[in-house]
Amino acid sequence: MKLALNSLSLESLASLSGGERRLALAGLALAAALLLFGVLLPLDRSVAHARERLERKQADLGWMQGVAPELAAATLPVASGESLVVIIDRSAREAGLASALTTEPAGPASLSIRLQKAPFDTMIGWLARLSQRNGISVESATIEKTDAAGLVNASVVLHSG
Repeated sequence: MKLALNSLSLESLASLSGGERRLALAGLALAAALLLFGVLLPLDRSVAHARERLERKQADLGWMQGVAPELAAATLPVASGESLVVIIDRSAREAGLASALTTEPAGPASLSIRLQKAPFDTMIGWLARLSQRNGISVESATIEKTDAAGLVNASVVLHSG
């Protein structure tokens, strides 16, 4: 017996032979499983992940809003009156980077530096201290790895003010 899709009903299912009925029921079960495991469960997981991300971002926003007044009230580093070259040279010596450092002017209140085979962690810490203590910011940077692990060659443009 042939069934048309528009004539599926319990009566037409009951009129099928035992093997045909089992085959039709197996097809329906397979379609239901595909719908459940192929569409509904992945969609539910995606919605749950989106909710988790939203909650994390809302928590981050709350934290940022809580710290914003503190950051706004923080004072900027006081200019010491030293030239940018002097500050860079002195701080590089203190950080142990003086032997790897070469400098050249890059414009008003800017300095281009080159570090050869400098320890990456030391260089990053030094740049962070320059920013925190002296208000010197990194305008641009190019960092390349060297053959030695942990050592880098870097070209950095620093800006004061």
